[in-house]
Amino acid sequence: MGRIGKKFQKLKQKNEKALVVYLTAGDPDLPTTEALIGALAAAGVDILEIGVPFSDPTADGPVIQAASLRAIKSGATLA
Repeated sequence: MGRIGKKFQKLKQKNEKALVVYLTAGDPDLPTTEALIGALAAAGVDILEIGVPFSDPTADGPVIQAASLRAIKSGATLA
């Protein structure tokens, strides 16, 4: 079992719910993304999904599409 499965199993044993957060890397910029990751970890987020910005995010909804475009405009890349 992977880390996410183990986390859900542990929470279930304690009869607790998971706080799962999604961020688009680089939105609004990389320093803010880094600060948010640290703050969310310190706040006790159970699972953090970090999305990679994509130039044509048609499978995503309007909120994630806008976040991807902001991240790309701020210079976020996979490099």
